[in-house]
Amino acid sequence: MSLSIVKARGAITPLAETRVIYLLRPEVARDPENVDRWVPPAHHMRRERATERRSKAMDRWTLSREYRSSQGVVRYEAFGTGPPVVLVHGTPFSSYVWRRVVPALAETMRVYAFDLPGYGSSEKREGQDVSLAAQGRILSGLLDHLGLEKPAVVGHDFGGAIALRAHLLEGRDFRAIALIDAVALSPWGSPFYRLVQDHVGVFRQMPAYMHKALVAAYVRDATYVPMDDATLGPYIEPWLGPEGQDAFYRQIFQNDPRYTDEVQPLYARIERPVMIVWGEED
Repeated sequence: MSLSIVKARGAITPLAETRVIYLLRPEVARDPENVDRWVPPAHHMRRERATERRSKAMDRWTLSREYRSSQGVVRYEAFGTGPPVVLVHGTPFSSYVWRRVVPALAETMRVYAFDLPGYGSSEKREGQDVSLAAQGRILSGLLDHLGLEKPAVVGHDFGGAIALRAHLLEGRDFRAIALIDAVALSPWGSPFYRLVQDHVGVFRQMPAYMHKALVAAYVRDATYVPMDDATLGPYIEPWLGPEGQDAFYRQIFQNDPRYTDEVQPLYARIERPVMIVWGEED
């Protein structure tokens, strides 16, 4: 395993973001030591403004394609052309978090973004298994559906654990692996997580206005840069209404450190290049 670690201040910096993009290129995956010696090309800043314009246009985020998984319909979209890369979001988010990343990646790659079942615009239902174990199997099934044998993968938060489980437990090969603030080592969780897990029935019956305020505070606490109400809206909208409220507490109730404990002893077996990006304030 070739390992590269990038520390980003506040959010992923242009340099860190570009290094992630560079790691995912096939020629770097073949010779991963080059990633630590790489300097962004001189034209990077000239392209940045054009990419930023495309990123703003993608704030109107929609996923038009469907994959019928064992845990319901998974909504996804594909962008650009080139070597494939799959983006796996975490919690309490959806693929919407990638809307500013996709345009940069899609300049040179075929980018696949999807909402995990139980999240975003994908199906949410009673009795749904949205655990990290189930999500790893669903990622594997999605790769079969897309016909992708050896894509690069980027996992954020729980998406990192899902990508690692797909690789090490489901037998999915990846060209390169990028982990952004990934949940991968115990202990993880929070006092709020434990409170919900102990009293999930109470939280599911919470009045809608109280639930909305709780989710808004929870999501705001997950970011370094403060969000105004307009920015926050698309992040919390999937968790509102009876279906969204049940789904929000369902995913918290089902997440358990045993799903990372199962795979942690296998990390030394990874033979593909890995980049770890961690926010300095995370």
